[in-house]
Amino acid sequence: MKGYLGKVLKVNLTNGDIETETIPDAVYENFLSGVGLGAYYLYNHIPAGADPLGPDNILGILSGLLTNTGSLMTGRWMAVCKSPLTGGWGDANCGGTLAPAIKQCGVDGIFFTGISPKPVYLYMDREKAELRDAGHVWGKDAVEAEEVLQEECKVKKKPAVAVIGQAGENKSLISGIVNDAGRISARSGVGAVMGSKNLKAVVLNGSGRTDIHDSEAMKAYSREFSDKVKNANLPKFFKGYLLPIMGKVQSLQKSIAPGDGMLVGMVNKKFGTIAVNTLGMPTGDCPVKNWSGSVKDFPFKKYKHLNPDRILARETRKYYCSSCVMGCGGILDIKDVRGGKFSHTHKPEYETCSSFGCGLLSNDLNAIYYINEMLNRAGMDTISAGNTVAFAIECFENGLFTEKDTGGLKLKWGDAGAVISLLEKMIKREGIGDILADGVKSAVAKLGPQFEKFAVHVGGQEPGMHDPKLDPLLGVHFSTDPTPGRHTIGGTVYYNIMHLWNEVSWAPEVRKHPKSEDYAPSDTEALKSIAMSAYKELTDGAGGCFFAEVLGLDHWNLFTMLNFATGWNLSADQYMEIGKRIQTLRQMFNIKHGIKPKDFIMKGRLKGDPPLTGGALKGITLPIEEMVRLYWKNFQWDPATGVPEEKAITDLGLDKVIA
Repeated sequence: MKGYLGKVLKVNLTNGDIETETIPDAVYENFLSGVGLGAYYLYNHIPAGADPLGPDNILGILSGLLTNTGSLMTGRWMAVCKSPLTGGWGDANCGGTLAPAIKQCGVDGIFFTGISPKPVYLYMDREKAELRDAGHVWGKDAVEAEEVLQEECKVKKKPAVAVIGQAGENKSLISGIVNDAGRISARSGVGAVMGSKNLKAVVLNGSGRTDIHDSEAMKAYSREFSDKVKNANLPKFFKGYLLPIMGKVQSLQKSIAPGDGMLVGMVNKKFGTIAVNTLGMPTGDCPVKNWSGSVKDFPFKKYKHLNPDRILARETRKYYCSSCVMGCGGILDIKDVRGGKFSHTHKPEYETCSSFGCGLLSNDLNAIYYINEMLNRAGMDTISAGNTVAFAIECFENGLFTEKDTGGLKLKWGDAGAVISLLEKMIKREGIGDILADGVKSAVAKLGPQFEKFAVHVGGQEPGMHDPKLDPLLGVHFSTDPTPGRHTIGGTVYYNIMHLWNEVSWAPEVRKHPKSEDYAPSDTEALKSIAMSAYKELTDGAGGCFFAEVLGLDHWNLFTMLNFATGWNLSADQYMEIGKRIQTLRQMFNIKHGIKPKDFIMKGRLKGDPPLTGGALKGITLPIEEMVRLYWKNFQWDPATGVPEEKAITDLGLDKVIA
């Protein structure tokens, strides 16, 4: 009665052996479930030097400790592996309906080893787990395959399905794992790992319960939270046309103060992430023209076409992940788009709109709908794909690619038709698409050092579409997280609304201060980043939603819910030690597999070298190396190398719980 089930399923795809393994309570007490359990298991079971696309790599699919416990905004699942994209720790987070289905089958996670001699899928319910032939769905896109498998495996209800599309089958290093017809666990190349194992899908058809310590307290807390979210709404007059005005006002502010995360929640509730489409243009948040331009290159007359009101006008229903009361997603009617190939799509996230909008100087919203659905079905990460296309366009523009190289495509900024044709080549690995299907770092390695100038990545992974020159702590997380380039770990704006200092004794309190202070390396700023890293790992260990996390402790208190579920009665500081432990073990995984943390420090355009010549971020160059050094130092990682020091390992008890 602690929120976890204490068991995982082990599947050897090479010989077909399937067994259940009991996980000691101490593992959950030290790492929770989700990403923590994944880090514990993979660190101990993947040998150093393992080929990410070989039999020794392990793919884990895990639920969170709070998933299926009656808590709200805790329906996220994690895919974990050794990343073929970075060569180090890989994880990817996703919503939908899969997370509770894992626990309803009686386990906290599923770990796959080996390589199947033929395409298979795993079927699991409360009574059995077995590998079944997937030849009939191999080659189908993710949506088609999910529909077929749901129909043939349906008992009393449709099962939950996690599946790869053609990009994963073709081992694209920027492919992910899909559920709910288009929600993607997209990053780190997890889809390529699944494809390399000839594993087409995981089909889950359980109905079990998850017992917790104090279900009545959890119900009461969830009811209170649900009422709060339902009653928190933007004024009816607030429309998308006001967002650029808000952005302009923000860009002129000279000081920073703590805020109320529920205001962000109201925006996410009404628009979802697409609010940033236009809100972020005046502030400089939105990267333009392969990270080299600004709002001067993509002015209001262009970006106004990405107004979220235009997207919501196509919404036929809101979309909620499991246990969600916010509903930031949506389903759009796109029957009239580009010949009617697709009837509907999940509402594109901001990252997709930015990657294929301002990032490519395109204001073709219909093309973004089409690309969104095409990549969802193929199971390809829109962040990495958009950054890679931007790289290709700039290389073409500068004469490094010719029409002969591109198979006759004339790549140019704003040409959506050429972009769609290039993406089709990437999905199929045809021609130049075979080179680009693995992201920009791999492309440069194949093409030559003269292409490096236009390659924007962090440690091999293309960055989320938020400019760290606007938010310096975002740049710290881009550079220090064991999965580099992530925009959902932390940042200045997130920290200011999370109010961690209310309960975490060592988390620096934010008071009104000049914005310039956020750009100055200091121990205080480093501690803010460490607090966000630790809390994010807790969130991912619990199955929590990032959008709930940034509501802040005043509204969504992870510590409280964990105590209701487990009965551990730990303090916030004690839980944050668990978060630090998970983060440090992920870093140790990288060290074990030969990663040099200094190689993950962002450079070039991301840090402002050379600085932008226009827009709100004109002239800014971040002192990122010193910021990273202070983060490492305050984490008790070697400040010169980023390697966790022996004292950090023993203080966190990692020496006692890992092999």
